[in-house]
Amino acid sequence: MSEKTGKFHIRPSPAGILALALLFLGFGIWRAFFTPLAQGVTIGGVEVSGLSAVEARRQLQSALEESLYREPLSLRLPEETLVLSPEACGVSVNLSRAIRDGLGIRQDSSGKELSLLPYLKTDENYIRSVLENYAAQHDTELSQPGWRLDGETPNLSTKDFDPDAARQTLAVTVGVPALHLDIPEVLENIHNAFAESILLCRDNAYFVTPQVQPEALPNSPDAAAIAAEVSQEPVNDAVNPETTEFVHGAYGIRMDVNALQTLLQSAAPGETVSLPISFVEPEILGDEAYFRDVLSFYETRHTNNQNRNTNLQLQCDALNGLVLQPGETFSMNGVLGERTAEKGYKPAPAYSGNRLVNDLGGGVCQGTTTLYNCVLLADLEVVFRACHGVKVGYVPLGLDAAVNFLTTDFQFRNNFRFPIQLRAWMEDEYVRMQILGIDEKDYYI
Repeated sequence: MSEKTGKFHIRPSPAGILALALLFLGFGIWRAFFTPLAQGVTIGGVEVSGLSAVEARRQLQSALEESLYREPLSLRLPEETLVLSPEACGVSVNLSRAIRDGLGIRQDSSGKELSLLPYLKTDENYIRSVLENYAAQHDTELSQPGWRLDGETPNLSTKDFDPDAARQTLAVTVGVPALHLDIPEVLENIHNAFAESILLCRDNAYFVTPQVQPEALPNSPDAAAIAAEVSQEPVNDAVNPETTEFVHGAYGIRMDVNALQTLLQSAAPGETVSLPISFVEPEILGDEAYFRDVLSFYETRHTNNQNRNTNLQLQCDALNGLVLQPGETFSMNGVLGERTAEKGYKPAPAYSGNRLVNDLGGGVCQGTTTLYNCVLLADLEVVFRACHGVKVGYVPLGLDAAVNFLTTDFQFRNNFRFPIQLRAWMEDEYVRMQILGIDEKDYYI
């Protein structure tokens, strides 16, 4: 007690202060280890309601060792799936902080679900390097589709065309979209997956599929437009009407549009598909240039007599394709020769004067008459023609032409500047004939 004031002064000793501090520390440790977490609290998807800090830590550690610390994360990118192991990514969770924050949640609090994300630690530099390596390989700049013809350009002239020559190949390259991996966004997706690893592994869905959207799209290659550009129409051989000279045409080039479209539909961006070209033969080729026009056509109906029709067919076979050069004279007897059984001719009704008799080659007068009317309609020069002694039933009166190997012939001359060709066939109960050539007439018969 002080002599002046008469009061006592208590001075705490260092030992007392230390004891007090240890008391508070012990209380805090006791509270941290034995105070239960509030009902409904979950950490990283693990329910820790009513557990002490020690029990909650043990349960969370076990869950993480079954998921985040054990299972690799699959990163499913458009061109490749990257596997991120927990060791390489350096993942860890500060459970002490997480549980401490969980203990701070009051019983009546509405937000009782804690994510692991704030407590997660990773080797971000490693993960970023993995993503940058992928981007270096697969990021693309915009390119439009294009095409080219590979191989030596063929000589398409009908004069020198080689059908066995190597064909050119159309190569079409599909365009490439502009694609750039958004590394910060993918990093965020990866960290979110790490934070949800416990739940995702439970559902066997521990992977990330980032949405990599193209920044710009190329045009779709138009198979029909490409084929139209590549294709060339064939050019027919022709004859110059002024000089009568033969003019060579050209083979055409075609593409199979449907086949090209099928290839393009299954092609990947930047892929080149190939398709060989096809050659198209002109409709009029070689000597056909001289026979491009139908100068005349005539038909007569035949009977159902089989022998007679056999003789008509033999006559058509002999006449079909026959070519007469300018100034050349045609003779029916000269073409057919004597009608004999050895040549296949049959006995059939034929006129001898005004009498109907059975004769080898009966019926060839009808074929001769058909040709005679073609000659008239083409305005060719008739050299010799004789009619029958009676009216025949297959043409009007005065339009028939008789022929007999020994006595009667039918002849005409090609009085045109160009060669002509005969066509003869039997069809639909008719004998039909044409004369083909170059029509220079400015009138119609």
